Parts: sequence; structure tokens; C-alpha cells
Amino acid sequence: MEDVLGKPKKSVIDDAMAIQKAVSLVKLGARLQVLQSELPGLSRDRLLSVYKEIRGSSPPKGQLPFSTDWFLNWAPNTHSSLFMGIMNQLSERNPGMEAVDLLVAGYTLYLQTVKAIDNPAILSMTRAWRLYRFCAAGVLTTHQCESCKAKFIVDPYDLNTGYQCVFCDMDTRVGPKVDFEKKMYQELDWAEDQAA
Repeated sequence: MEDVLGKPKKSVIDDAMAIQKAVSLVKLGARLQVLQSELPGLSRDRLLSVYKEIRGSSPPKGQLPFSTDWFLNWAPNTHSSLFMGIMNQLSERNPGMEAVDLLVAGYTLYLQTVKAIDNPAILSMTRAWRLYRFCAAGVLTTHQCESCKAKFIVDPYDLNTGYQCVFCDMDTRVGPKVDFEKKMYQELDWAEDQAA
């Protein structure tokens, strides 16, 4: 259907469904930039209103995290690999599922999984979205560990012949650590890391 100017009319049902998707993303912790990218049919003002109504405050300002290096450190790598494994299974089993619905379902399953094993959720919704985009663009990929045969996130331009994951090769565990007692991800200085 078209309006008097010849432009296609917006469907009230499609609009309501898009708002519901925005609500789901905001409740999971997505930033405004994620909403704008995944729901281009809704205006920035509309998304901002949804965000403020759900969160009770304005969205944080600033750029989104962009580095691929973060996903390659041992603790984030294990969670990133878990998330992408979930996403790959969901997309294989639901080939017609929209990307935003896949993202919401995948991140929800990731949160449920880490909660079930009493582990802190290291991957935020925004980082999960960025990881998904990186993998879709080929900036990051998964590679099978030669020892345990599980698939882990790797840089596609690294030499991955004979790849061993962070669980099978303990020497690769450098960088940020997870404090499992406090159930949170911590950035530690190299000096603190060397002292431990």
C-alpha cells in the first residue's frame, strides 16, 4: 500500500515487532549503536525513547569496542568461542531466522549456559554483536583444536596449523584474568600478572 505521496506505508504490525526486538536487545544490554545497526527501520529518536524507557537513563556515549585482540585473550576467547558455537548451531537449525532474532536467542542461550556452570558472563551483548559481525565479515573465524577437537575463535591470518586451544596449551594463558571467586572479569597489569 502507498500513501498519497506514493511512498510505501509503514505497517503498524512491523513497527510493533521492531520495537519489541529493540526492547529485547536493550534488556540484554545492547548499546544504542547496536540498535541502530540492527533495526534500521526505526528512527534514532524512537530507539532512544525505547532505550530510556527500559533503562531509565540515556545510553552511554562513546565508540563501541572495535579491537579483535580482545577476543583472542584466553578468558574472552573461551566465552567468545562458546557464543559463536551457539550462534552457529542456531543458524544451522534455523536457516530462515533474522539476524537480530538470532543474536537475541544466541546471547540469551550464552547467558543461560554460563549461569548454569556458575561462571561470570565475560561477553557483553555489545561485544557479542561485534564478534558476530567480525565473524560474518571474515575478520575472525573459528578453528578446530588439534587435541580436544573443539572450535575456538582465531585470527584467520595467524598460522593455525597444529592449533591448540587455551585449555589444551596452558602456555597460551597470558593477558587478562578472570577472578572466579568474585565472578568478574578483571584487567590486570602485567606487573601484577608477573608477581602472581
